[in-house]
Amino acid sequence: MKIVLDGKEIEAAENALISDVLKENLSGKKFKACVAVKINNETLLDLSQTIPTGTTTITPLTTDTEEGLQILRHSTSHIMAQAVQTLFPGTKVTIGPSIENGFYYDFDTDRHFTTEDLEAIEKEMQKIVDSALPFERSVMAKKDAIDFFTKMGETYKAEIISEIDADTVSLYKQGNFTDLCRGPHIPNTSFAKAFKLMSVAGAYWRGDEKNRMLSRIYGTAFADEKALKTYLNRLEEAKRRDHRKLGKELGLFTFFEEHAPGMAFWLPKGMMLRTILEDFLRREHLKRGYELVQGPQIMRKELWEKSGHYDHYRQNMYFTEIENAIHGVKPMNCVGHLLMYNNTLHSYRELPVRMFELGLVHRHEMSGALHGLLRVRQFTQDDAHIICTPEQLEDEIISIMHFSADLMALFGFNYRLVISTRPKDSIGTDEAWELSTKALIQAVEKEGKQYQINEGDGAFYGPKIDIKVTDAIGREWQLSTIQVDFNLPERFEIEYVGQDGERHRPVMVHRAILGSLERFIGVLTEHYAGAFPTWLAPVQARVLNVTDAQLDFTNEAVKKLQAAGIRVEADTRNEKLGFKVREAQLAKIPFILVVGDKEVEEKGVNIRLRTGENLGLQSLDETIKLIREDSDKPFKTGGMSYSFA
Repeated sequence: MKIVLDGKEIEAAENALISDVLKENLSGKKFKACVAVKINNETLLDLSQTIPTGTTTITPLTTDTEEGLQILRHSTSHIMAQAVQTLFPGTKVTIGPSIENGFYYDFDTDRHFTTEDLEAIEKEMQKIVDSALPFERSVMAKKDAIDFFTKMGETYKAEIISEIDADTVSLYKQGNFTDLCRGPHIPNTSFAKAFKLMSVAGAYWRGDEKNRMLSRIYGTAFADEKALKTYLNRLEEAKRRDHRKLGKELGLFTFFEEHAPGMAFWLPKGMMLRTILEDFLRREHLKRGYELVQGPQIMRKELWEKSGHYDHYRQNMYFTEIENAIHGVKPMNCVGHLLMYNNTLHSYRELPVRMFELGLVHRHEMSGALHGLLRVRQFTQDDAHIICTPEQLEDEIISIMHFSADLMALFGFNYRLVISTRPKDSIGTDEAWELSTKALIQAVEKEGKQYQINEGDGAFYGPKIDIKVTDAIGREWQLSTIQVDFNLPERFEIEYVGQDGERHRPVMVHRAILGSLERFIGVLTEHYAGAFPTWLAPVQARVLNVTDAQLDFTNEAVKKLQAAGIRVEADTRNEKLGFKVREAQLAKIPFILVVGDKEVEEKGVNIRLRTGENLGLQSLDETIKLIREDSDKPFKTGGMSYSFA
């Protein structure tokens, strides 16, 4: 039969071994790197299986593909399970999936694993890898498989099989270890060339605290040692940049989990950073034709029922009772904006209406999911809703894309676009969803941007564009979002008077550029490793005196810098200069201004940067000019018009 293999048409016999076909038609290097194949762009198979009837395309999967890497990681979890049972007889296995950046396996053992066990397990895994044991697939009747694992004492596997709706199940064996698995797997254990066990944790069976506590081992695997080393180095760098650690060291924010879990307390320097960012956002929105609005924090339950949030989102909402009426604490700002739009009747001449709110919202997150500023229960969105005619929709989407691109460039982020389509839990007609999804795709394509489709991950009321940024150490974060909504305008019966004098239904665009300000500041702190650019730094300069003899001029310099709009503080402690300079550098302050006898005489300061560079003696006027120019620099180089002077 004719098959397209890796983009090339070939002849292959029915029921031929996949490995034989690949060996005959691929280069030696490509064949040796192949871990599995994808049949007809759908089904993943082992190389040891035969080509199924009806095969039209075969795509080789190597570990430099996402699917190939997942197969490698899942196979490595099997190797780890074999090593664990070899070292710790009597340990029962449960599940061991691949996950983002690695894998884990949960074990039932009376002796819960510790980090000290990981080294021994790794050594045993390496023996298994060196043995190049083949992964052998077999198919067994469901009843026989239950008996097989029950006799082995693997009660968790027997339980899993009993719930599978199929007559047969597949098993994989390497050496003396057999596991229930759908597969596919790497051809043999020697393909697991680079792995590392990372940590241990507890996990309840099936995530239910009523069940037995299991011992979970996390690990990671890569195609080669170089990729593994790069990943481990990045993890170390991520620890150094952890916003929770830096937030404490720099005095930005703190948490009191015993009093307000998932809610940040902003300290003076963090509040200054946040205020600078908020003021900047307000100005940028006003320049782009947005109007500032603000809605209430709580509104009656009936309103949330009307919007659909009560039916589709209430598990994430907080409710309170006031005078025997249930009220919902807002998780989003869109409902308030719809009410404000409906406060007056609008003409087509007034559209688009662009409402912007730095809106405080509350969403219930499970306590185990809370993570510093990155996952909180109270946060502020740079939220806007644009109400426009269908004819204006494409231009509005493009305008938001430009706004987002400007800000991502300002903060030094690269980004990619993902379009998320209708989820199962959603409202509205198929026609409305098709129109809104098409509008997003057309706008992106008109701009000549590449994009990916993320099926079923849209909001419950409409599809969206998610803008995913890459930070300084290569991690990806989702920030901006653009959502097109035909449904809430229908539910709230918002209208405009058209050119024909008749009333028409507008379209609503939900959008956030930075997203949650809390999350964005967390991401930004890690992106900059706490060294915020001068325009954003809570303290732009710190003045240090050498001895008490310079106190008067030090205070005079601070007052002059403050009068010029510079965010400045003084360190006049009776400490050695080197100590004070080092502390200013650790505080990530952009400009460190030293005052000694010579500086007093010259009415200037000796400028040092947090990088350690020394710019020498400058007058106060020259220093002010230098700090202002450094504040304005990102805007001039990024193509945005802005000045802090």
